[in-house]
Amino acid sequence: MTSPTPAADGRPATTGGRPRAIADFLRCDAGHAAVLGFIGAVMITFGGFGSGAVRRQDPLLEDLHLSWLRFGHGLVLSTAIVWIGVLLMIAAWVRLGRAVLADDVTVGELRWTVPAWTAPMLLAVPMFSRDAFSYLAQGALLRDGYDPYAVGPVANPGVLLDNVSNVWTTTTAPYGPISLLLGQGITTITGDNVIAGTMLLRLTMLPGLALMMWALPRLARQLGGNPAVALWLAVLNPLILIHLIGGVHNEMLMVGLMVAGITLVLDRHHVAGIALVALGVAVKAMAGVALPFLVWIWMIHERDRARDEGREPPSPLALFARTAGAGVGVFAAIFAAASLIAGVGLGWLTALSGSAKIINWLSLPTIMAHAVTVGTSWFTGLRLGPVLEVTRAICAVAMVVILVAVWWRFRKTPRQAVLGILVALVVIVVLSPAALPWYYSWPLAIAAGFAMSTTTLVILVGLSTWLMLVFQPDGSIGLYTLPHVLLATFAAVVAARSLVTVDPLRIRSVSSTAAADAPVSDLATVRD
Repeated sequence: MTSPTPAADGRPATTGGRPRAIADFLRCDAGHAAVLGFIGAVMITFGGFGSGAVRRQDPLLEDLHLSWLRFGHGLVLSTAIVWIGVLLMIAAWVRLGRAVLADDVTVGELRWTVPAWTAPMLLAVPMFSRDAFSYLAQGALLRDGYDPYAVGPVANPGVLLDNVSNVWTTTTAPYGPISLLLGQGITTITGDNVIAGTMLLRLTMLPGLALMMWALPRLARQLGGNPAVALWLAVLNPLILIHLIGGVHNEMLMVGLMVAGITLVLDRHHVAGIALVALGVAVKAMAGVALPFLVWIWMIHERDRARDEGREPPSPLALFARTAGAGVGVFAAIFAAASLIAGVGLGWLTALSGSAKIINWLSLPTIMAHAVTVGTSWFTGLRLGPVLEVTRAICAVAMVVILVAVWWRFRKTPRQAVLGILVALVVIVVLSPAALPWYYSWPLAIAAGFAMSTTTLVILVGLSTWLMLVFQPDGSIGLYTLPHVLLATFAAVVAARSLVTVDPLRIRSVSSTAAADAPVSDLATVRD
């Protein structure tokens, strides 16, 4: 079963192409889900004051007489509130997904739901990660005359350094010049005020969210997908909103620029599209994966235009040289300008290896290393460190080979080229030395544009839910705590099943059995 086909303007047919009044929307099942998600976001924000990635010394909580939320029973209560909020958002997202599959919600209504779920988290402490403190500390390095590509935050002691995760205090910045410029500008305005800096940093991520809201429906129309499904899957997904907005990750800005750039290139605005992707690379390098594939799209458009005009297209080699050369020129100009303004060079490329400090089960090299050491250590004495170096080297070679093969394989049509970007991003996430839950936002944003079966969406709901739940609110990893992993897996299975079954656990009354057993196609008329 494929995703429902939207009307020509992207609105589901059940609304007749006419947007409902807000009051009517709030009375329907999708509106109930939107309100439930808002409540969940509020709970995450409030609970985060005690159990989120709070400052190590937090005089604000003491002034508000809320410091008890960080300790003892207060911490337990805060943690419970956060997790209840997360589960409410996941439940609301899945419930909204059923409405999307039943064509019972418009793209416009989904767009209005995004700020409702996002707004409460704009006031939250960093959630599920302490990376925001690293961004601020790296920006302060540039502000104070240091080169963030040469020294880590430890070179600039102060309040900002005090809140950086210990593993990153000596690590040089692995981000592009625009990330550093944002950090520099924010810390210039807010000084060493961690609260104001975090709030302002989160606001700088919102343009990425806006770009995704604009681009994804257009991308879906270009690739044959469902605009409503695209928004629901890649924007309203709690993995995206809680981690990228709540967690204040620059992936939000990078992914937004990348997706918007790809969309513009498909619309034949090649220079503008590549310029946006170049800006994304200047935020975080991963956006650059799209660039070689965009050359194929530009080549195809130039070839087709020549034929439409009755001209003989240039040879493939000449066409590649022309489009690739123009693309490289646009990218180089944008990136050089950003680096010149920031006053930095390319030292951040060498800092990309800093992610090797992360060791968890989300990357294939780590899984392989654990499998080897656990399975053979009793008679070989192998330790994780040396084995991990070998598995990472093997996966790095495999990644390069696969990426080149994918680039060459997916070159015949624009749709193929975008599919190649998706495959390349998945390969990088899986084979990289380290991976974190929010890294999956990279391929998810591209995948959302394609038509997908309900089975595929069920799998993506389960995966997104599991990734959302395997980290702790304070940013620590829950992957090595068996009860945590089991509970996350159970919740993921229930969420996945709930996309196609209203009551998968059959915990409601007998009178609800008909609704619980209803297939997705009937969910437009069945109310729970």
